[in-house]
Formats: sequence, structure tokens, C-alpha cells
Amino acid sequence: MTPSTRDTHRDHAPTGPGPCIEGFAQHRVPVADDVHLSAAVGGDPAGPAVVLLHGFPQTRLMWRHVAADLAADHAVIVPDLRGYGASDKPAEAADGQTYAKRTMAADVVALARALGHERFALAGHDRGALVAIRAGLDHPEAVTHLASLDVLPTLDMWDVMRGTGAAVGFHLYLMAQPPGLPERMIAADPDGFFGHFLDLWAKDPDALPADVRAAYLTACREAVPSIVADFRASSFADVEHDAADRAAGRRLRMPVTVLQQDWGAALGFDAAGLWRAWAPDLVHRTVPCGHFMAEESPAAVTEAIRALLLR
Repeated sequence: MTPSTRDTHRDHAPTGPGPCIEGFAQHRVPVADDVHLSAAVGGDPAGPAVVLLHGFPQTRLMWRHVAADLAADHAVIVPDLRGYGASDKPAEAADGQTYAKRTMAADVVALARALGHERFALAGHDRGALVAIRAGLDHPEAVTHLASLDVLPTLDMWDVMRGTGAAVGFHLYLMAQPPGLPERMIAADPDGFFGHFLDLWAKDPDALPADVRAAYLTACREAVPSIVADFRASSFADVEHDAADRAAGRRLRMPVTVLQQDWGAALGFDAAGLWRAWAPDLVHRTVPCGHFMAEESPAAVTEAIRALLLR
């Protein structure tokens, strides 16, 4: 189903105890049959809309600095993705589509529409960037601008992961396995598993203060099956969807900005060239901060998003 604004359930009280996005209200919005997304919404309701999608192993909280800045002159929507944080976590269906990025992108479009925005800019980090890319390909009439932080499109990601360099992505292979084994292995020590990435991928550990780190670990601990299902979809359904788009010559029609660590130099590929095949109107920049760039270098990320919105 596609909910209308009348179907939207909103709680305008501030988000609950613990770290939150200051000045934002929490909304719980139906986006599909039996699936609601929890979103922090703030800013200027009359301003252009920007939707911010979080990465792994995080929640919408990762956008707390950027969202607060953009809220000065934009309507800002910051959801937890399906399967993460306070959003619903439907069981993975046998057809593998429950956590396909196509399904998750449709959630985001339905969320924005339910909140009164037929068109919006979209910025995503990590897993959220994969959802954003799919939204841009499937819903070009809705997505005006697209920013991607520190990923390659799924098809290219798998193509460049080879040899011993692929060890950095061991979790991708683990969570690609059939249902059962990866869930049990991760659930045996979820804080150790998810905490590994929080520690390894941050060049500036102070960017993830103790209360934020604890919030991320709690959210991931409570979402192991759905997080695995999200990654598993990127090994099958998402690859099929990307391959079909490449074969059909589909591209991202809107202006695109990509911020990435210099993974191309580390793993031996031309990141900008791979991206240009998907996005003709591209600005591609490598950044010196760690993977969690919206928390490690929020001013630079905000500046890049604002520059994108002027194109």
C-alpha cells in the first residue's frame, strides 16, 4: 500500500531518553502493509525537503549534526530504515524481497509522501546510500538530488571485492549465507561483532561518544535477523536489480555527489569511473576522515550536501 497523509501517525513529543536529534520530533509512519518507519522530523516545513538515510551499524542518530544544520532552511526527515532502530523489522520472506533495496527505497518514497513531500533530495550513508541509489533509479520523479557517502553501487562493490583485499569485507560474505548460520554466529556476541566495525572504521573515536556508541549497539543487538536480511538481499535481489538496470542503460538522472574514503587506491579500482557509469552529473570527492564521516566531519558533509542542492 501507499499511505496518504491521512494515514500518518505522528507523535510530536521529542524522541525518548538517550541521545537524539535535538529539536526534532518523532513520527511513526505507515509505509507498506504492516510496516511503519520511525523518523525524526524537523526544520522548516516550508523549505525544500531533504531525507537522510543512515548506515551500518548505526541508526538515524548518525545524522544528528548534519540534520541540525540543514534544519535552518530545509524540511529534514531522518528515518530509521526498515529493519533498524525503532522502525519495524518484518521477517525475511522466502522470495528475498523484504529487505531488497527496491523495497526499502519504496518505504522512503512513501514516508516522504506521507509527510507531504512528493519531491525531495536524498542523502545516504553506507546501507542508506544503497537505498538512496535504488530510490534514484526507481523513483527519478521523486528524487531531485542524491548524495552517497562511502559506498559503491552494489554491482560494482561485488566486482571489486577480490583477493586478500576482500578480507576487509568479511561481513558481506558472512551475511550472504543462507538463513540460520550468520544470525546464530552474530547473536552469540552482537556487541563484539557490531562494536568491531564501530572501532575499526572510525579514524576519530571521539566522534562516537559513549552514549551514542551504546545506542548503536543496543539497536543492533535487537535487530540481528533484519540486519542480516538486509545484507543478504545485497548478495542476491539487489545484484539482480542493478544488473537489470545496467543492461537496460538506466542511470541516475539527478545531480549526484559522492564522498568516499580512498578505497580505490587501497583495492585497485577507479571509484570515480565506476560511479560515472551510473551518474553522468557527478561530483566525486575522496575525504580524509573515516567511514563515519557525518559524525567525524559533519561540517564538510553538510557543505557538500548544500553545494549539491544548488546544482
